[in-house]
Amino acid sequence: MNKQELVEAVATKTGDSRTATGELIDAVIAAITGELTKGKTVQLIGFGSFSTGARAARVGRNPATGAEIQIPAAKTVKFTAGKAFKDAVNGA
Repeated sequence: MNKQELVEAVATKTGDSRTATGELIDAVIAAITGELTKGKTVQLIGFGSFSTGARAARVGRNPATGAEIQIPAAKTVKFTAGKAFKDAVNGA
């Protein structure tokens, strides 16, 4: 499912227009992104939690040449599924 399909599905379920639903979904994504960039955790009860993590710098290999390369440290986004979401996916 892509974003447009998500907007369509939510608009159909709520009876709202696709435009209003698209703006709502954009606002939710912006709010989550804003909190994550501040280093905070976003927890949606029944769905899951989004948080940030750190990946240390490391040495990797160029697969074409086999030469060692330095991979810089980076921030990552983590998602942990909630119990209700896991149960729904597993059919419980």
